[in-house]
Amino acid sequence: MTDFQPEDFDFEAAYLHGDMDALPWVIGRPQPLVVALAAQMTGSVLDVGCGTGDNAIYLAQQGLSVTGIDASASAISMAASRAHDAGVSVRFEVGDATELAGYEGAFDTIVDSALYHCLMPGQKVAYVSALHRAARPGARLHLICFADTLPPAFPESFRVYEHDLRAIVGAKWTISRLERAFYTTSQHRDRLAQAVREMTERDDVTVADLGELPADENGNLLLPVWQLAATRNP
Repeated sequence: MTDFQPEDFDFEAAYLHGDMDALPWVIGRPQPLVVALAAQMTGSVLDVGCGTGDNAIYLAQQGLSVTGIDASASAISMAASRAHDAGVSVRFEVGDATELAGYEGAFDTIVDSALYHCLMPGQKVAYVSALHRAARPGARLHLICFADTLPPAFPESFRVYEHDLRAIVGAKWTISRLERAFYTTSQHRDRLAQAVREMTERDDVTVADLGELPADENGNLLLPVWQLAATRNP
């Protein structure tokens, strides 16, 4: 097939019919990068592209008022169930992140943990504008997305370059921090290579194509990302 594009992947089908243990971004706990940022978050928080809700639930446990939005109805259903089991109140809703209709001026903090790189180029512009509309004056954005240093196993369409972030996000937000970091996955080397093969429908992805990725204490691979912090422009 030609180079994989984010729109080629059906997230709803993955959540509805897939094996949750096979989805690299579903780690069964909040993303460590988000945990490290929690103390900087205030007010009403939007977790955009919340998936199965681990980050949103964690932030609610820290006393924050949290809304989680995702395009997948199945993910939202699982997130709501998990929040109920955890005994916390989170507003979970199905929504289009490139529009965020009905949320104008609603949030003091916005968290994007690995959604930006799942969007097509034109969608990114609409998305950043939607975040701006949903944010209150002075609101903060914390955005985590794949970096341009992803290993060869990953499609070019997932790579985000610094100039992309500065041009698109910087058009609506004042960037105060843009650093490289590592995103925790749920997979060891063999499983991650298999997950990439299945996602991209490519049979030629091998463990060697993952390069020399670091791993956490559990052996789960860490992927290179950008960690961005910004303040809403007037």
